[in-house]
Amino acid sequence: MTGTRIDPATLPGRPCSAASALEIVGDRWALLAVREVLLGNHRFSQIARGTGAPRDRLAARLKSLVEAGVLERRPPEEGGRYDGYHLTDAGRDLGPVIRALLTWGNRWAVTAPPVRILHHDHPLEPVTVCTTCGERVHADDLTREVTDPAWAEEGRAR
Repeated sequence: MTGTRIDPATLPGRPCSAASALEIVGDRWALLAVREVLLGNHRFSQIARGTGAPRDRLAARLKSLVEAGVLERRPPEEGGRYDGYHLTDAGRDLGPVIRALLTWGNRWAVTAPPVRILHHDHPLEPVTVCTTCGERVHADDLTREVTDPAWAEEGRAR
C-alpha cells in the first residue's frame, strides 16, 4: 500500500492491526464506497447513489481512502475529466472482507438477503484457507504470538 500506514502503538488500547485497519476503513461510508467500486461504480455520483451517503461525508471518505492508498483517481485523458475512483492492490484486498461481511449480514443482520454472491451456480460460502499450507483454517488450530514487548495476551505487560 502506498498510502499512510498507522503505527498500532499510537492508538488507544492494545496494539492491533485490526484497530489500525479500522482507522482507515472502519467508517460505514468508507466500506460502502469500496463495495461500490468493487461493483464497478467509479464515478462519484454512482458511489453516492449506491451508498446513500451524504455527499460531503462521501467526498471526505473518498479523499481519505485515496490518501490511505485504498483507492486511486486516474488522471483524465487529454482534455477529459478524471476517470473516477479505482481500487489499488490494497483496495482489491478488501474484496474478501466485504464478501465475508455480506455473508455474515445475510445470515445474522437481515430478515431476507437483498443480495447473494454466487459462485458458479450456487451461493458463495467463503472460508479461510492458509496460503502457506493450503489447509482450511479452523479456530481450534490458531495460536497467537504477541510481538509487541509492551503487551501480553492478558493485557499490558508489567
